[in-house]
Amino acid sequence: MAASLVVASIYKRTLRLSRCFSRAPAENGSAPSPEPRPRKDPGDRSVLLFPGQGSQFVGMGRGLLRYPNVAEMFEAARKVLGYDLLSLCLNGPEEELTKTVHCQPAVFVTSLAAVERLNHQNPKAIEMCVAAAGFSVGEFAALVFSGAMSFPEALYAVKVRAEAMQAASELAPGGMLSVVGKSQARYKQACLEAQEHCRSLGVEDPVCAVATYLFPDGRVIAGHRQALDFLQQNARRLHFLRTKMLPVGGAFHTKLMSAAAEPLADVLRQVEVRRPEISVYSNVDAKRYMSDAHVRRRLTSQLTAPVKWEQTLHEMFERAHGERFPRAYEVGPGRHLGATLQRCNRKAFNGYVHVDAAEDDEG
Repeated sequence: MAASLVVASIYKRTLRLSRCFSRAPAENGSAPSPEPRPRKDPGDRSVLLFPGQGSQFVGMGRGLLRYPNVAEMFEAARKVLGYDLLSLCLNGPEEELTKTVHCQPAVFVTSLAAVERLNHQNPKAIEMCVAAAGFSVGEFAALVFSGAMSFPEALYAVKVRAEAMQAASELAPGGMLSVVGKSQARYKQACLEAQEHCRSLGVEDPVCAVATYLFPDGRVIAGHRQALDFLQQNARRLHFLRTKMLPVGGAFHTKLMSAAAEPLADVLRQVEVRRPEISVYSNVDAKRYMSDAHVRRRLTSQLTAPVKWEQTLHEMFERAHGERFPRAYEVGPGRHLGATLQRCNRKAFNGYVHVDAAEDDEG
């Protein structure tokens, strides 16, 4: 398929350079081809962070079109998706771009286009990349970058995922609430109280649960709207400092997304998945993907399991005392992941760089 060549140059470079990367042990515990490699200074290494839904904005991608392969990537996306994704990213309208069915492919493609910008401006960051992680749908971009999936097949899986999640949202309406709590906040207890409130209103099998661990005392809680309204109305009593409804169409990463699991699992059985050539961390358990079967299972589980982003950052940036941190590059729209890194690990954040998806300057 011609589309499979669209971003081949970056990812083939990544694969060729994989001999410099330290491989994780195989799933059975044996280490593959233990060739001796010279130890590299951790400060010269890099990690890539790929954003998720909610980071999108009208105009994203404008600053990327001058770089190699980007126009071809958006053209390949038009063929896979059946609509002009580039026009939607550049011109909106915002209400269409924000829809789950559109924003997930948009963030996926724009993030990988931002990798082209990084490769142009700082090829060493690509060469020395040892790990990647993506937030929710951003995991698909991280896996493409790692060589685990091809661009067109991953984009098709994202398309199916987005459509299935939007359908699940319409079947079981819900929402997501960002919460910053005091140290005495008890999120699980707050969710149980919100569920009990929903039952008093006649809601059957109410859902209210932590959907994302962002940073210490930073959570996203998702579930039925009545439950989230209860949390906002009782924020002070529950020791919440701030609450904010997120502009998303459903209760993602809860059991209200169960209907989306089978369509995604089905498409993942059809596409080729390989073990990543660099360390890629799963949202589900903050552990590295170890095999193709592991990738398929975790990507499906991720729909209904909370995103353990705080835990993922701790795993990625764990270092021996005195050892330097790698540079962290957020590739894609927004700076949300940089903000969470700053709250989780200020020393690692000192090496943070945002690869802008809209600015026209080469800067």
